[in-house]
Parts: sequence; C-alpha cells; structure tokens
Amino acid sequence: MLNQEDVRLLFEYDRWANWRVLGAAAKLSAEEFTRELGGSYRSVRDTLVHIVAGEVGWLRYWNLPEVSAGMLHEFWKRLNAEFDPEQFPTLSEVKAKWEMVEKEQREFVEGVTEESLGKTYPIGKVQICLAQLLQHLANHSTYHRGQVAMMMRQLGREAVETDFCEFLMGREE
Repeated sequence: MLNQEDVRLLFEYDRWANWRVLGAAAKLSAEEFTRELGGSYRSVRDTLVHIVAGEVGWLRYWNLPEVSAGMLHEFWKRLNAEFDPEQFPTLSEVKAKWEMVEKEQREFVEGVTEESLGKTYPIGKVQICLAQLLQHLANHSTYHRGQVAMMMRQLGREAVETDFCEFLMGREE
C-alpha cells in the first residue's frame, strides 16, 4: 500500500505528465484540438477535459463531509454536466481549469496522512481505501494520456513521453 511519500511522488509525476501533454496539445490548431478521432472520447480536447474532470471529481468526493454508495451516481452525473467539453472551446480554458484543480490537489496530497490513506469510501457495493483510490486516479489519468498520445500521432504530430521512468530520470538531472 502507498505511504505518504509514495502519494506525493505519484502526484508530482501526475502533474508533470499532465503538463507535458498539455504542452504537446498547445502545438495543435483549434481544428485539430477538437477534431473527432474516435476512441473513448472523441477528440484531444474531450479527452483532456475528461482527465481533469476525473481529477476534480475524486478530489471533491474525498473532501465531502459525508459519503454514501447511493450518492455516487448522481455525483458523477452532475460532474459530467459541469465538464461538458463544449464548455472548454480552447486549450486555454482547459489549462485554466487544470491550474485551479492542481492547486487544490496539491493541498490535498500534502495533507494526506498515514491514517487518512486507510480511510475507506463507498464505491458501488464495496469500500475502497484512499490509498487505492489515489492509485486509481493516477492510473486513470495515465490511461487517458496514452489515448491523447495516440490521437497526436493520428494528427501527424509528435506525442510526448510521459512514462513514470522518464519522470524519475528527469528528476536526477
């Protein structure tokens, strides 16, 4: 199971990888950014909005004063409406939301304790501890960043490396 330092490193990596992908997306034209390419989400924009929505959603869920399994469906439904990709027509709007989320996420991660990592949250019919949900969130973002890399190649653009090992090697420089 993750400890405090593991969580901090994991989310330092997550932020690094997110900004690398956002930097690559900045090289796209407005049309390329929103072009339908298939996949889980139809465009680079839609996929980036989905990633940031996931990061916002989990952070909000963990900060709720009280949670229940029954409320989760409605919670995500409201979040998905808030993060309709059409509300983010340009990369600038996506980046602005990311900056806000990153600040809140950084504060949350810094406040994680060994005790809080063991706190469980209802997800469907099971209880999952915060440490595992933090791993899930980072993994979710990694999965969708990989989809953005594929989309960048479909657009004839260069995809950036976001492997954890790349991040670790860069920290040594």
